[in-house]
Amino acid sequence: MINNKVLSIILGGGQGSRLYPLTAARSKPAVSIAGKYRLVDIPISNCINSDLKRIYVLTQFNSASLNKHIKNTYHFSFFSHAFVDVLAAEQTIHSDKWFQGTADAVRQSMHHFLRNDFKYALILSGDQLYNMDLQDMIDKHEASNAEITVATYPVNAKDATSFGLLKTDNDNTITSFIEKPASDLLPGWKVDVGEEMEKEGRHYLASMGIYIFNKDLLIKLMDDPDTNDFGKEIIPQSIHKYKTKSYQYEGYWTDIGTIESFFEANIGLTDDIPKFNLYAEDRVYTRARILPTSKVSGTILNKTVIAEGCIIQAAKIERSVIGIRSRIGKDSVVSNTYMMGNDFYESLQTMEDNKIDIILGIGDRCYINNCIIDKNCRIGDDVKIEGGKHLKDQETDTYLIKDGIVVIKKGATIPKGTIIK
Repeated sequence: MINNKVLSIILGGGQGSRLYPLTAARSKPAVSIAGKYRLVDIPISNCINSDLKRIYVLTQFNSASLNKHIKNTYHFSFFSHAFVDVLAAEQTIHSDKWFQGTADAVRQSMHHFLRNDFKYALILSGDQLYNMDLQDMIDKHEASNAEITVATYPVNAKDATSFGLLKTDNDNTITSFIEKPASDLLPGWKVDVGEEMEKEGRHYLASMGIYIFNKDLLIKLMDDPDTNDFGKEIIPQSIHKYKTKSYQYEGYWTDIGTIESFFEANIGLTDDIPKFNLYAEDRVYTRARILPTSKVSGTILNKTVIAEGCIIQAAKIERSVIGIRSRIGKDSVVSNTYMMGNDFYESLQTMEDNKIDIILGIGDRCYINNCIIDKNCRIGDDVKIEGGKHLKDQETDTYLIKDGIVVIKKGATIPKGTIIK
């Protein structure tokens, strides 16, 4: 089934500087998550699971790997109107500029959207982790005769300053909105979010950056070239002009905008009952790879997620996510680590012909803790990496330390015996 009333638009985000170096050579939606998925798979899967199968992904930075992933992943029947298409920023007779913000990205792409018949535009972020029934949000938008609906999420005071906050009346109509308020303004923005949420100290209602617009209104709003962002301009300017509703979501949701939040989201998947459930009936879709099963020899595994095609001989792996085609050598210990894995296998003949001394993956007798290892890295034997808050933020050619997390850059080689602690 396809819901032909709705057109889904996923915003790929800007340069993704807060996720650097993971975004040095790829866009944010293309960053690997959970060892086998890409971030963009999350909103796309939420759409597909909600029978919303006409999807555009807007991006402009480092979009090559994202284009390739989507092209190789999302195929529908020739007789279906379903699609997932990437729209990169492009020069036209109307605009020769990069996307200037979320609303400007939609404005510059409107000529593509209007080739489709739709009643509602669903606008989503490409860098969030959540599992949401989007059809329920659409049903409530339609039933309330809203012109705009904003998905909202109760947050605590620590997180509130990072989001747009809003107030609602008893009918869930949004009455006030402020973008990323200073902490001294927070007392005036407490709202009734429900007894359960208040018990958790979540007194503020934050915008999730997920919106539904009626088609005619979206066209009208996009006629103003001076409004470039939904959160900063469109929503605050619209709440007193158009019927704007809040759709409060109380499931798991996290905005993956920083290295720390990205690390915590991945390591959280190793919990006995993870907040983001990969094992739910609503699946997360991704590229179907023809990989062998993973092979583990003599390794103690505890709270560890291992993807396909791995060869592991480590002594112990604990509270870690090990991505596709990973190799971990003998007597190594890996903990609190997200290892993204590899894009290819390296044959013995290739290693011999190219005189490769440090093979892909983690070598023998290594100790790795509090670390993100990007794709296709080579970590030599006897390397010790001890991440933690004791480390100062710094960057080298092969790694970056941010908030105590050591990030090994994509394709980096860490020489044998290296110590980072």
